[in-house]
Amino acid sequence: MKDFSNRYIMVFSVVMIVSVAILLSLTALLLQPMQEKNVEVEKKINILSSMNVTSTKADAVQLYDKYIKESFAVNTEGSTVEGVNAFNVVLRAEQKKPLADQYLPVFIAVADNGDTLHILPLEGKGLWGPIWGYVALKEDMETIDGVTFDHKGETPGLGAEINTTAFESQFPGKNLYRDGKFAGIKVLKGGADPRSLYEVDGISGGTITSKGLEHMVHDGLIKYEKYLSQNRK
Repeated sequence: MKDFSNRYIMVFSVVMIVSVAILLSLTALLLQPMQEKNVEVEKKINILSSMNVTSTKADAVQLYDKYIKESFAVNTEGSTVEGVNAFNVVLRAEQKKPLADQYLPVFIAVADNGDTLHILPLEGKGLWGPIWGYVALKEDMETIDGVTFDHKGETPGLGAEINTTAFESQFPGKNLYRDGKFAGIKVLKGGADPRSLYEVDGISGGTITSKGLEHMVHDGLIKYEKYLSQNRK
């Protein structure tokens, strides 16, 4: 009787484990299209935000199609890479490749005032995890028109402030080149001259995240330097 009870418990446990595993697999499979759609919409919201267009989950796809006129990937030589969907490029995966093999997405937008903007994605490291963003450049390929930044796990009230309007609003009008050479934007620990075209104030109490963002902007955009120089107007 005892052996029967043990076998029953074992069989029951195996059946339950297999049933739960199948149920979880089916649930994940059914939810996958919804999850992928949410990721797509969130990405489009961020791209639009970099050009100062506010969107929601309800209208992001429509507004993206309205403002984004073209997208493609280039390499570090500034040449277009055929057969690559720029929207599907994952920067974190690209950064693991040799520099010459990386795909660099470009999104071309036309703003309401008729200006053509080149929107470039960024990915870097903050204090506690990845940070990312988009930079929209004016037609001179030097001047920032707008930015949007975000993070995965930076400290609320400190490093997490990189995705606030107060921080992001410092970037429009700043210039990536200094004395004809690519320099990026300095993120300083207080005291940045608001008249300077090359620096912004960092996050108070978020020095490591601020510096991580500075490196992200420099290291991410310098890869596009040949593309920028070839398309400068």
